[in-house]
Amino acid sequence: MKYISTRDNSKEFSFNQVFLKGLADDGGLFVPKSIKKFDKKKLNSLSRLNYKELANEIIYSFTGNFIPKNNLKKIIDKSYSVFREKNVVDLIQVGDRKILELFHGPTLAFKDIAMQLLGNFYEYYLTKKKDNINIVVATSGDTGAAAIDAIKGKKGINIFVLHPYNRISLVQRKLMTTIKENNVFNIAVKGNFDDCQNLVKLMFTDKQFSNSIKMSGVNSINWARIIAQSVYYFYAYFLINDDTRPVNFSVPTGNFGDVYAGYLAKKMGLPINKFIVATNQNDILHRAISNGVYEVGKAVETISPSMDIQVASNFERLIYDLNNGDDKKTRSIMKKIKDKGKYIIEKNKLNKIKLNFDSSSMNNKQIIETIKLVYSKYNIVLDPHSAIGYGAFDRVKLEGNNIVLATAHPCKFPDAVKLAIKKKHELPNSLKYIMTEKENYEIMPNNLQHIQSYIKNKI
Repeated sequence: MKYISTRDNSKEFSFNQVFLKGLADDGGLFVPKSIKKFDKKKLNSLSRLNYKELANEIIYSFTGNFIPKNNLKKIIDKSYSVFREKNVVDLIQVGDRKILELFHGPTLAFKDIAMQLLGNFYEYYLTKKKDNINIVVATSGDTGAAAIDAIKGKKGINIFVLHPYNRISLVQRKLMTTIKENNVFNIAVKGNFDDCQNLVKLMFTDKQFSNSIKMSGVNSINWARIIAQSVYYFYAYFLINDDTRPVNFSVPTGNFGDVYAGYLAKKMGLPINKFIVATNQNDILHRAISNGVYEVGKAVETISPSMDIQVASNFERLIYDLNNGDDKKTRSIMKKIKDKGKYIIEKNKLNKIKLNFDSSSMNNKQIIETIKLVYSKYNIVLDPHSAIGYGAFDRVKLEGNNIVLATAHPCKFPDAVKLAIKKKHELPNSLKYIMTEKENYEIMPNNLQHIQSYIKNKI
């Protein structure tokens, strides 16, 4: 398995280079040179596997000679041993649609599914190579906590997490900042998530800095996360076990990573019909898919903070696909977005997008109404992000088996839940202690040199 960059496909990379680097030196994203497609017979055999067995089969097809299959099995078993569900996720019926609960990991968000695996990949690699690295990651709330939980205490790794100061929920912040291991560093940036994400990208493309600290990244652009997340699309599809009606997924997304993982599953041969890209008021993806205008606006604060994003990094992979693997065109489009903040998608390419994707957006009031409605009718509490995914099927009518991705536990967003149902959703007993633990984080300006200097002083 060889990988290339969306902005320069003349160089080839191995899987270990891809997962360690996260972002290519040219600023592009890594994609496989070719994708293994499963035929109907293979899909039928995969459908009989439990979640861990399925993960082993799918992930192994992307890892090349990085890890023997038996070692990968051990890492997958170890990664998912910390989940509350035996099969990692749970699919439940709620009204006329199903909800795929992805929040049964240690930090109560779907990010745990990929991050636990990634943390153990790092440990496997560094133990073998007797090396060390420094992970720098931006978070809009959930990625940071999941990454910290997966990396804390591991030898040879430091992790630096940038989150937007005062723009994530209290529970999201506490899950990150109460960790006591000395290889964990939290940075609260005076800005929004896009500022944090831009700082990390600038650090990656500053080769002198990134090479000097042996920098690695675990944001949703990391290909290892994409392949780990593609597994639950296969698993949910197989649970439906209905060949008579199409299967559709509604995916709450800000950075286009989670929904791209589903698109990857479809490219691998899983016969998914459509994906709804479900967004909040920061609806750059909805605008791009519905009218062909990808235009960066100002990120606004909402009650679904993990989606308060205006630059959807993983969209670059779709742009590369739409341009049939033309790296020069992709590079030109990404430069246009960076310089002018706008890209008009050509009609023929927009039509290609609409073969696979629909989109929807919801404002705060609509989110609250959806949480309230689902609770009153079905006694199920949704977090605000999952509510956006649920409500999308009311806005985009699709026939068939409709699956909503529930991306976070409602207790992570108690204020939004209380607004909707007048009840506070409590943290699980095993995590209640974080609310009284001392926090440890640094508040810093949105300044690249300042943060680079801090990182260098800590390693």
